[in-house]
Amino acid sequence: MTHQRELIEGTPVLVVIDIQGGEERSDEPSGIPLMPDYDERMQLAPVLIEKARECDVPIVFFQEAHRRDLVDFGRELDGAEGVHLLEGDPGTALAPMLGVRPDDYFIRKRRYSCFFGTEFEILLKGLKADTLILIGGHTDVCVHYTFVDGHQHDYFCRVVEDCVAGSSLEAHEAALRAMEYLQTGARRQAKEVLAAFGAYQGK
Repeated sequence: MTHQRELIEGTPVLVVIDIQGGEERSDEPSGIPLMPDYDERMQLAPVLIEKARECDVPIVFFQEAHRRDLVDFGRELDGAEGVHLLEGDPGTALAPMLGVRPDDYFIRKRRYSCFFGTEFEILLKGLKADTLILIGGHTDVCVHYTFVDGHQHDYFCRVVEDCVAGSSLEAHEAALRAMEYLQTGARRQAKEVLAAFGAYQGK
């Protein structure tokens, strides 16, 4: 029998995954496929970030970035993706709309999962985190793989389905179903998360 959990169990952390593009997205073709309304979906991120700040919910910002000699891509270029997010390129910077502050938690990653080869687990232990609330992209790649690793580290994981976007609509939907399979109630709407942050404030 499936046990339905609360949206927030214990201490939440908002995880902002790879919302990048610098000042503006280039007109040049991306090395990564994007579903049609990708950018529109990211517009909810500043709203969620502002509410998290207001309600004392910790936020961790992630940036995928690769060295210019491509040495850290590994097998990442063996699939549909071309070279992307090189250090120093304007499009690799975090999107200014996120309002990242100098004292915010920021982690640069070389691979898809936020857990792989990073200090994320150490930071989460310091924050005494229980619930990870994921936004950003791609739903079917970095968000999904972070969710899976969080699940296997015994965190409660939630994905804000109207503030994530995938490489295609089909891949986006499939990834959301896969995450819901792992944790019932994982798929949440931004309005639910905003309300949960409000209820959490002061706890």
